[in-house]
Amino acid sequence: MSKTSRPRRSVLYMPGSNARALEKGRSVAADGLILDLEDAVAPDAKEIARQQILDALAQGGYGNRELMVRVNGLDTPWGRDDIIAMSTSGADAILLAKVESADMVRKAKNLMVESGAPDDMAIWAMMETPMGTLHAEEIAFSTSRLGGFVMGTSDLAKDLHAAHTPARLPMLTSLGLCLLAARAAGIAVLDGVYLNLADDEGFLDACRQGVELGFDGKTLIHPKTIAAANAAFAPSEDEIEWSRTIIDAHEEASKKGEGVVVVEGKLVENLHVENARRLVALADRIAEMEAEAGQ
Repeated sequence: MSKTSRPRRSVLYMPGSNARALEKGRSVAADGLILDLEDAVAPDAKEIARQQILDALAQGGYGNRELMVRVNGLDTPWGRDDIIAMSTSGADAILLAKVESADMVRKAKNLMVESGAPDDMAIWAMMETPMGTLHAEEIAFSTSRLGGFVMGTSDLAKDLHAAHTPARLPMLTSLGLCLLAARAAGIAVLDGVYLNLADDEGFLDACRQGVELGFDGKTLIHPKTIAAANAAFAPSEDEIEWSRTIIDAHEEASKKGEGVVVVEGKLVENLHVENARRLVALADRIAEMEAEAGQ
């Protein structure tokens, strides 16, 4: 399975210091959860939050949701203990904050290995600083454990002295560099959060833009936005039907030794079929996940 084949339409941040949030995470319809030890947790609650996340993961009950734990940086008093503890926690991945170099990723990977992390435990990188964005390519190829990027657009906008505009024009260069690096490395990439929970239409516009740019899904700060993100980042019925149609047509053409085929007046080549297969596989996996969850 490739690193981008798992549905990640909606990935919800859950503060590790909030026991009720950790419990609610077992029932929300998000594809993934980020159990947070970093920005969402006050300094005096860091150790309590770490233990609460460990207890929640040990208890289980999160179904097929992808579980990441965002740890504090290794340059903080808590980062090393966070990584050691989470390496054998049962989480799917450790999410590193404010990654700015491949070396930062490799140091975390080495500590995970020393701490007994299983081979299939991934590392994800928060891309939220100008330096990190400029080093996106080297970070993307830093280790085979790297599963993806999470855009930290709030911190990035602050550091860039950029405005939060509806079209996110000040952010497009940074978003594009990280998307290019992620796709070159074959890893996933998640869009940043939308902060105005009262602006439903603005959130929908941000999701539509994220889809157009090529993100795999969106990180979220409230469960009320999950359904909209799931709908936006899932292939539509029309896309699925068209994908199946061109896959079948191309297969028939291939049997005749033809590399291209015209379907409903549109030229279909292998590159179109590759994307069609990706969409159909994603749709099938979403259907499987929803069936498993009883949705």
